[in-house]
Amino acid sequence: MYLRHFALREAPFSITPDTAFYYPHEGAQAALNTLLVALRSGEGFIKIVGEVGCGKTVLCRQLLKSLQGNFVTAYIPNPDMGPDDLLHSLCHELGLEVDAQATRHQLLTALHACLIRHARVGLSVVVCIDEAQAIPVRTVESLRLLSNLETEKRKLLQLVLLGQPELDVKLQRPEIRQLLQRITFSEYLGPMQPRRVASYLAHRLATAALDETTDTGVFEPAAAAAIASFSGGVPRLVNVLAHKCLMLAYGENEHRVQLRHVKLAALDTPGVTRHSSRWRLWWHRLMRRGPPLADA
Repeated sequence: MYLRHFALREAPFSITPDTAFYYPHEGAQAALNTLLVALRSGEGFIKIVGEVGCGKTVLCRQLLKSLQGNFVTAYIPNPDMGPDDLLHSLCHELGLEVDAQATRHQLLTALHACLIRHARVGLSVVVCIDEAQAIPVRTVESLRLLSNLETEKRKLLQLVLLGQPELDVKLQRPEIRQLLQRITFSEYLGPMQPRRVASYLAHRLATAALDETTDTGVFEPAAAAAIASFSGGVPRLVNVLAHKCLMLAYGENEHRVQLRHVKLAALDTPGVTRHSSRWRLWWHRLMRRGPPLADA
């Protein structure tokens, strides 16, 4: 509703992962560099753990984008499935046609043949498994079997696990300790540093800008500092707060987001501050007013 008001061609603070908006703050860039170095070195198992909302999925997609041309890649966004289902899903991602009733041995044989074909032409295969904390314990055995696919010289398959801290807890279980021992590189993805939030906001506004005349300094310094404080530097919370702030400024026909906008947005945002029924009622009334007269 506020795109024209702020001279934007698309919503700048959507929480949908989009690599066009990837912002290389210290934590994200360190994690991406670790992944690229480890994969190009031929490491078999790599793990990235991060808190909810810190950008694991967009990091994963940025990694896949960076690997294009030199690697064959596969992406499994939801690994909450049985052992054979995981192998079927991987076959599908790699373009293999396998019978729906294929046994685990047949699936592994088909995958091994596929990996050998890629290796002969100098291509490595990387599989990224997002939300890896959701992998059932009984399915972890499939990952171990996949890690056994190798030649005398190299791993035929490289696996990247991205998950919430619960993944570390799961990997400590005695029955899957063999998998933990195979993870050679590990990185933690945390929130942005507070001082990066202002440039993050400007970066997303510039990416969504309608043209070069778009103002990317919409957020006053005090407002940006408040967003950093309320969000704790968690990108998803930054996006939610920033989106609501733009709605508030638009509703008042303002072209600058001020500190008061951030405070009001924070009152309406779970995970940031406790709700006040009075302010929540005010918020909903404001949202029903429609666009300001100047923009109507």
